[in-house]
Amino acid sequence: MVWRAATAALWPVRVLLGGLLNLFWIVNDLAERAVDAASRAARPGHCASGEPGLPTGRAGRRVGGAMMYGLLGLIVLFELFPIYFVAVTAFKSELQIQQVRGMFWPDPWTLEQFSFLFTRIKFVEWYRNTAFVAISSTLISVLVASLGAYAMVRLRWRGASTLGATVLVANLMPGALMVIPMYIILAQLQLINTHWALLLTYPSFVLPFATWLMMGYYRNIPEEVEDAALIDGCNRLQAFFLVVLPLVRPALLAVALFSFTSAWNEFLYAYTFLRTGSLYTLPVGLSLLIVGDVQPWGLLMAASLLTAVPVALVYMLGQRLMVAVLTAGSVKG
Repeated sequence: MVWRAATAALWPVRVLLGGLLNLFWIVNDLAERAVDAASRAARPGHCASGEPGLPTGRAGRRVGGAMMYGLLGLIVLFELFPIYFVAVTAFKSELQIQQVRGMFWPDPWTLEQFSFLFTRIKFVEWYRNTAFVAISSTLISVLVASLGAYAMVRLRWRGASTLGATVLVANLMPGALMVIPMYIILAQLQLINTHWALLLTYPSFVLPFATWLMMGYYRNIPEEVEDAALIDGCNRLQAFFLVVLPLVRPALLAVALFSFTSAWNEFLYAYTFLRTGSLYTLPVGLSLLIVGDVQPWGLLMAASLLTAVPVALVYMLGQRLMVAVLTAGSVKG
């Protein structure tokens, strides 16, 4: 409760720092333009010190750079402090947390919270279920979005443009409104309390955005590339998988990252469709640790730290792959 109140109280400070940073960029840009204009105006004349406007311009840039790095440092500290607080709290004992002793540094360091997660609750099962659901739904989303977007962009059939606009509208639909209709459908299919319920519903709130994104990439690919593949003997599917998909790898990677993150952190659908503890995902399982107004901060912080690791690794790997894909072929030789 203390940390939540502190975060809420510091939110205006975050907004203020962001506004100051934007204001600084505007003022700095105007100052540099004024200094450059003064330097150009004074350049035809000479004095004993050489070019009159040059020292003033360098001094202004140094002051502006110092202010910029100072503001950036404050914003970075404000953004990283919650992550630091989660990390150090995960290594505190329960007694140390209750006594509010050593708030910003564990004294002593302990693995008590992690030991409880792995030995006293079904954390490993929840972790495995979350990984299975997230990876499977990501594969389904990428496959369906790539095929559906290609069909709406390249194949000539009546209603393709209307369906494309409908996809964009579906992207604006709140997911919470779809819980009851999906529950009725899944109950009729006898899929409630199974992972199939999540594998069929998670792509539903990812596919509109993913399809819309893939459609934009497909429109930028010249049709002559596919025509050449068809002339060389490929059928439509071979041209799609061998020629078109390699050209839209950045879009596929972006869809995969978005789908994986959405499925990894999703709570409402999993909480509604699953009833057995052995089938729970991490968000649902960890919510069971909160009883009334009693919140085990140490366990929640340790679980949050372990939960964030796969997502961070996926984004780090995805960033490298995306940079490699975007720069591939830019240098010949």
